Formats: sequence, structure tokens, C-alpha cells
Amino acid sequence: MNYEGVYVVGTGAFMPGEPVSNEQIDTFIQPINRQSERLKKNILRENGIQTRYYGIDAEGNTTISLSKMASNAVHAALSDAKLTLKDFSLLTTGTVGGDVAVPGFANMLQGELKAPPMEVSTHTGICASGVIALRHAADAVELGRHSKACVAACEFPSRMFKKTRFTESGYHADFDSHFLRWMLSDGAGSMILSNEPRAEGVSLKLNHIHIKSFSGDYPTCMQIGAPLDQPEKSYLDYHSLHDAEKDGSFLLRQNIRLLPHLFELGVHEYIELQKNGVFKANEIDHFLCHYSSEKFAPVVAELIEKAGASIPKERWYSNLTRKGNTGSASIFIMLDDFLKERPVKPGEKILCFIPESGRFTVSFILLEVAAPQSIASTAFPTDVEIPEPAFATEDERLSKVLQQLSSVWHDYRSRFLRSKFHQKIHSQRFTEKDYRHWMENWVPQVREGSKWMRLAIANLGEQYSFLKETIDTHAGEEQHDWKILFQDYLNSGGSITDPDQLKRNRGGEALNAFMFYRASQKNALDLLGGIYIIEGTGQRIIPAKLPLIKQQLKLGPECYRFLQYHGENDENHLIRWMSAVSFAVHHSDDPNLAERIVETAKTVADLYLMQLENLDL
Repeated sequence: MNYEGVYVVGTGAFMPGEPVSNEQIDTFIQPINRQSERLKKNILRENGIQTRYYGIDAEGNTTISLSKMASNAVHAALSDAKLTLKDFSLLTTGTVGGDVAVPGFANMLQGELKAPPMEVSTHTGICASGVIALRHAADAVELGRHSKACVAACEFPSRMFKKTRFTESGYHADFDSHFLRWMLSDGAGSMILSNEPRAEGVSLKLNHIHIKSFSGDYPTCMQIGAPLDQPEKSYLDYHSLHDAEKDGSFLLRQNIRLLPHLFELGVHEYIELQKNGVFKANEIDHFLCHYSSEKFAPVVAELIEKAGASIPKERWYSNLTRKGNTGSASIFIMLDDFLKERPVKPGEKILCFIPESGRFTVSFILLEVAAPQSIASTAFPTDVEIPEPAFATEDERLSKVLQQLSSVWHDYRSRFLRSKFHQKIHSQRFTEKDYRHWMENWVPQVREGSKWMRLAIANLGEQYSFLKETIDTHAGEEQHDWKILFQDYLNSGGSITDPDQLKRNRGGEALNAFMFYRASQKNALDLLGGIYIIEGTGQRIIPAKLPLIKQQLKLGPECYRFLQYHGENDENHLIRWMSAVSFAVHHSDDPNLAERIVETAKTVADLYLMQLENLDL
């Protein structure tokens, strides 16, 4: 949503106690066994965190409540804004959970603040809950329901990780629950919103907030309240809370194997915002990226660079190494530190990226430094150097194609993950019969792949000799792939021994007919769009399903050679595709080539999904 009259006029943060170094961490969060000690070293090495903060002492006693942490952050933000509790009439909060289950945390914070009667709103979740609380408050100010609002986000994970819970409970913690014990930090942050900028000092105009959840596409990645082996079972389903605790239902877990999907989603949303004109990458002066590990920073940078929308590294800001990961409070604490450490000028734009791994939610906040009210009418100098567009590709035409294809892929992947085929895999209902039936439909499709590629090569003009060589190399690799897949089918118990007897379903027939039809046309460069969808499925989607398929079917490794091979090699295929599409865009004299590539990608995406829906699983 775009905003016209909402300003951040004060920020504040609070971290409990003294910073805890990596050498001191065992005093509070003790390794449980030899395995956890090794895990701790590996995790700390990758996340880059040097210090964090805990609201517990060495014995596991709570030294400060979450309400008090948030109260201190609110008072800091009010002091920064030169306002008092009486100046705002709306209080919103975001957190994983308060000191008590009910009442709502916003009510408890209002009580801790001893604030006057006002509207309050509690938002519970993980990292995105703070942004959702900000959205609630910003909407209210924009609509004129409140002239000023206070937003607070805070977390207290150390209470869940203290050593007494693990050493006295008598249960063994699995890897997913080990992981977060060394990642998270306690802390609180706050923002004060107003319908006008400050008379003096720095105000940030809120231009846009974007929040999108993908919970319908992906399984749960981070949760508390269910046992490891029964993720659908609630802690409330046990005979007693003691039984739930003993079974590990109150361990905070994260499935790190799903995390790469989160950053890919975030980058695709980033590209969508740029495509829709919310911002341009070269206009972003400061990029505040909330990631849980320094390991993920280059991952994000590489993805947006490949999309032709990179932000120079010197414009990035993070306080992860010093403050740790404080969940929903991270972006609030980060913005407060940023404004204290880096000078900003009116007109500069700040983009905040907040991915949440709970069940995958992606959030962005776009801010612009506003002139103080006292000099708002004064013309500012225009001799500020405007950087050149930071496109990683050779020109804007190619970058535009890649961004449009990214949107097609974003939609296709979401529909793929909501298909009955995918849902059956993730609901643990996928059978060996389903696997064989899938391959029976898939083998004849893969078998025809090299044929339509070579037909397309034959219909390319001589000016595309480079493309001919590139596609011919790819067709040569694909030529015998179907035999590997067919052998996997036989090894898994397939009964049809003659591959000519395998038939595609209606969706597969439609996809095959379309590819041959396009390949028969002269200079069918738009097929690069179709290849993007097909190869992307093999490199980005199928490899993530393979562990789930193996877990359910219990077949030998000789039954998965094709899936394993494509998961490992399709990245090279996509790199080859990138060089091909770059050459095509730069050397084609067809002014509509970009549009045709994108349209073919859409068609192939639709047909690929049609063949999945027609599997009759």
C-alpha cells in the first residue's frame, strides 16, 4: 500500500543486560551433549553473530519482563520524537508471544506504560508480526483515524532456550531445535508514527508497505507447539502440558532445508515491486536487510544481481553481528541503530526487507527521508549525484525480459506448489504407485525433448549460429536422459517394458504438441521462455521434493537417478540458458521478441501444470 501522509518521527530500542559474547554464551545456553557443542560451533561460524543479549541470568532466572523491554523501547522512541504518552492514541504490537498467553500483548504493554485509554491491537507471529503491526498503525494514520500512533515489536527467546529446560527435562533435542538456540537474541524496538513530519530533526516518510504470505504454498518452516514427528498435533491435544513438554512440543524448531525457498520468494517479490513502479533499485540509497545469518547476505545479493536489480553492497546495513536476530523486533532495532550511526539527507530512500520463515511471509518497507517541517518549504540543492542504474545485465532490454520472466515463474511456482500432485507429496500420501504413474506420463515427454530442440535448431537462421551450438549441446545431453528416467521407472517396479507403450496424459500431449508447433516455426527464439520453465522446474522445485519422496517411498537410490541428476545439473543448464537468451535479445531484429519469450513461458507454465493436474493421482 502507498502512503501519502504517514511519517516515522521517532525510533527507539532496548536490549536487556550486557552483550553476551560467543565465549560467554554457554553460561546462559549450555550445550546439551557432544553433538550440540559441534553444532554450536558450526552455526556460530556461519551466522557471524559476535554478541547478543539475554533477559535471563546464568541460572535461567528472568531479569526483566517482555512488557518492560517493550516499554523501555517505547519511552526511547517517544524521547527521540520529543513526545509523551498522551500524544498518541493507538498502540500496536508484534511478537511471537507475550509474558502471558492472554490478554493480548498490546494490552499488557499499555498497562506497563501506564498509558491513558486508547485503541490497541496485538499481532502475533514471527518476524512479519512487527511489520503487520506497523501496517495496522500506518493505515490508521493515513485514514485519519489517529494523528499519532506507537508501534512496538519485541522478543524474548532466551526463556525458551535456557539450559535448565534442556538439562532438567530429560529429552533429547533434535537438530531443528538445536539450530535456533544459537541464533536468537532478546530485544525490543519501537516507532512513533505521525501525520506530519517533525518540526526539527529527522523524519522518515512512509511510502509503501508490502506484505505477502505464501503459507498456502509451503509447509511450516518454523514453529513451536507441536512434536517433531507429528507436526499437525497441537500441544493442547495432550492430556497435560507436562506431557506436551516431555514430548518436545515446546521446542522452537526451524527446518533450515526450506530456507533457500524463502529468499527466492523475497527476491521475486522485490522484482515485482520494482516492475510495478514502487521503487527502482538505483534509487535506493540504503538497504536494511533482515537475515538470520551472515551466510544469507551473499545469497540475497546474488539473486537480486542475477535479476538485474542489484543494490551496491556499500548501501547495505545490518546490525546482526552485534545485536543478533531479534525476530519481529529486528527491523525496528536495525532502523534505530542505522539512524544513529549513518547520516541521512532529505530525499534519500531506505528499503527494508523482512522475510519470515514461519510459513513464509515476505515484507518490504519503503521510507524516504523527509525535510523538517520548519524548512519543508525550502528548496533543497539538486546537485546530489544520482547513481547510474545498477543492472547486472548488459542493457535494460535483457533486464526487463528477466524481470518479466521472474513474475511468470513466481506465479507458476505458487500454482505448482498448490497442485494436487505437490500437495499429495507434502501430506505424506505419495505412494510407489503414484511415483510410477508419474514417470509413465513423464518418460514420453522427456523422450521428445531433444527432438523438438533439434527441430527448432533446423529452423534457425545462420545469424543464430551461437544459439544453434548452445541448443545442440543441450539437446545432446537431453537425448539419452529419458533412458535414465525409464530405468528408474523399471527399478521402482514399473510393469511396462516397452517405452513406446507409455502414453502422455492430455496435459502432456498439449505441452508436447505446443513445443513441436513452435519449434517448426522459423526463428522460434520464444522457446527460450518455455525452456526457462522446464529447466527451472528441474533445478528449483523437483530437488526440494526428492527428500520427501525418498522418505515416503523407501525405494533404493537406483530409483531416483534422474531426479538426482537434474537437481545437480540443471543449474548449469540455466546458466547456459542465460547466455542463450542474452544472445537472442541482443541479436534478434524482432522488436516483439521479449514479449513473445514471456508469452511462451506463460503458455508452457500453464501446460506443465495441466499435465500435473491430469495425473489422476
